[in-house]
Amino acid sequence: MAALLTVPSFSSSTLSARTPLRHSSPAVRAPPPFSCHYCRSRSASERRRLTVKAAETDAKEVKAVAPEKAPSSGGSSLNQLLGIKGAARESNKWKIRLQLTKPVTWPPLVWGVVCGAAASGNFHWNIEDVAKAIVCMIMSGPCLTGYTQTLNDWYDREIDAINEPYRPIPSGAISEGEVITQIWLLLLAGLGLAGLLDVWAGHKSPDIFFLAVGGSLLSYIYSAPPLKLKQNGWIGNFALGASYICLPWWAGQALFGTLTPDIIVLTLLYSIAGLGIAIVNDFKSIEGDRALGLQSLPVAFGMDTAKWICVGAIDITQFSVAAYLLGADKTFYALALLGLILPQIYFQFQYFLKDPVKYDVEYQTSAQPFLILGLLVTALATSH
Repeated sequence: MAALLTVPSFSSSTLSARTPLRHSSPAVRAPPPFSCHYCRSRSASERRRLTVKAAETDAKEVKAVAPEKAPSSGGSSLNQLLGIKGAARESNKWKIRLQLTKPVTWPPLVWGVVCGAAASGNFHWNIEDVAKAIVCMIMSGPCLTGYTQTLNDWYDREIDAINEPYRPIPSGAISEGEVITQIWLLLLAGLGLAGLLDVWAGHKSPDIFFLAVGGSLLSYIYSAPPLKLKQNGWIGNFALGASYICLPWWAGQALFGTLTPDIIVLTLLYSIAGLGIAIVNDFKSIEGDRALGLQSLPVAFGMDTAKWICVGAIDITQFSVAAYLLGADKTFYALALLGLILPQIYFQFQYFLKDPVKYDVEYQTSAQPFLILGLLVTALATSH
């Protein structure tokens, strides 16, 4: 979660292309004849030492320059708008503001609302219910997820300066005041829509508003000191997984029906799969996490162990839910869920387990659709 650092604008290719000083500067005269005799009198070993020393000096100069981590001018404009790596550099403030909210992270929250509405068993395809669902999706996705992502980028600016120094905040592409204003506006907009939904649904108690407040507080303590839950790989990733699976589901179900204890327990257990999904994002930040002492699972256990913890959390959780549905005589739904787990396992071996850093985007775009479809299958099973 990062941006552009300003560094000196010379590179190793520039250094290697240098010509000797006496050729490149007309102000320096050639040495007198006696100096050439002096040079010839030096031993071969001394000349070799000088050559090595000069090479080491050049190498140090090259290393002093921060590596060019930022995408080139040919970076993707779409990636910039979605808030993912490989983004083009942008100076338009509104595009930068959108980038900070990471629209690519909205769909799971939007889908969670769909799952909650389906689990309620009380959603109808009429104008009013569709309008309610859309407002709930805007609250969960652009507003409160946008708030969470902007807040996280703000508190991660030091890590991002190491991992992704081309992102907006470390680069100075957007000012401190503008970022803080955006955080507050998104938070207040989300809470306002939550209160509106409670009134619209005729709730005697503001259930959706309470969920929005709780989720917002969880987002804050996840990113901000002194608690900063993300410092602990287990607690932080479970909190993140629960935010993405439980909260939008609960909001959707509370909007159209009643949120029951069994659904609360089931979705909290399903959040273990969300923990696995959250670990995927830790691999690309391992350098900065290690430098700042954050105990993400790839830092604590190493990449090889952490990637197996990741896929194990995802797969075992879904197999357990399928077994629960089978035991509850929901055979069709259990088999459908099993059918959606198998492609995820295939893509885990195809991409993620080979290289979780190189193939993180390919893995998430190919495997996660099957995970979120499995959530809907589970929601439909609980509504019948």
